Amino acid sequence: MTATTEDAGRLRRFHEKFMVEERRMPASAKRRLYLWSIILVAVGLVAFIVILTSVLGKDDLSVIDQPIESFMRTLRTPTLTTVMITVAIVFGPIALPIIILVTVLLWGFLAKHAWRPVLLAAGTLTGVIIVQILAPIIGRHRPPIQYMLFGVDHTSSFPSGHVMGACDFLLITTYLVFSRRQHIASTVTGFLVAIVLIALAVVCRVYLGYHWPTDALASVSLSLIVLGGVIALDTRRTAVVDPSLGS
Repeated sequence: MTATTEDAGRLRRFHEKFMVEERRMPASAKRRLYLWSIILVAVGLVAFIVILTSVLGKDDLSVIDQPIESFMRTLRTPTLTTVMITVAIVFGPIALPIIILVTVLLWGFLAKHAWRPVLLAAGTLTGVIIVQILAPIIGRHRPPIQYMLFGVDHTSSFPSGHVMGACDFLLITTYLVFSRRQHIASTVTGFLVAIVLIALAVVCRVYLGYHWPTDALASVSLSLIVLGGVIALDTRRTAVVDPSLGS
């Protein structure tokens, strides 16, 4: 046996031991997962196109931007601003990647298989790449700098990187954790908590004066597309139909 063959064998054994994760389910459950992935991608794509079209045309949905941004400024208080700045730091470009990295490393170290933490890392990285590509191309201006409460930011506003990072991390993590559990109540609770935190991230960016509401909504719609892709890939990779569990 050559060294190349031995290396390939070791790599295959490593892959089978640490990366191959199987979960058995009836065929109907697997079909539902694929259906959910398609629905999420379709809803996210349609929503993003609608929002982008309105922003570029400066009409339709984008008319909500100025009134909501002005209303958020009326809510500003020292205490609430401190809370929102804290939220912005947690979901910001320094703290959030550290949180994701620590989560991925700990999960990969403690879990029996590394598939889910690797998928979490890939999904969140995909979101970062999407924002980095789209924002300069669309080139939307942020709200006036005099209203920004946590330093001046001259980068493009659409979509929001903070919101998309929070959405991707929360939604993908919630799916990867609760998709392996059979308790519907805990799954619903998990996603409700994720939605509340996402809403907080959205409000935070508008409140602090860095994004228009449609910037944040566009990020949420893109995250639905990423989540749909993660579900489809995870289902294809891990779901094994077990006839004994029914059809």
